[in-house]
Amino acid sequence: MNVLLVLGSILAFLGVVLGAFGAHALKDKFPEPRYEQIWNTAVQYQMYHAIGLILLGILSMDALLGSSSLLSWAGYLMFAGVIFFSGSLYVLSVTGVKKLGAITPIGGLLFLAGWILLFIEVI
Repeated sequence: MNVLLVLGSILAFLGVVLGAFGAHALKDKFPEPRYEQIWNTAVQYQMYHAIGLILLGILSMDALLGSSSLLSWAGYLMFAGVIFFSGSLYVLSVTGVKKLGAITPIGGLLFLAGWILLFIEVI
């Protein structure tokens, strides 16, 4: 079983669910109108990185790259980035607790670290 493919698939599935949930069930329940856009940003970044995880999983099956530890770390960092970045934005969107915004950049840094590891691996 390829863990990166599994994680990417789960995140993509949840991204669709959360996107639909935000568009329909939460449409009129956000504390302020701008929080709907924050929710949508969380969904977008979750989907981008779900696709990134799926691509990392595919790359890890490549005969040339193999199951590189850099690819695995890149995937785990992206997964953690989704938890911190998108997760904090989801909670911020429905609660309006602005202090959660301090967690979001940690997720962004985890995303960047994951993409850097992928870059290092492929060069």
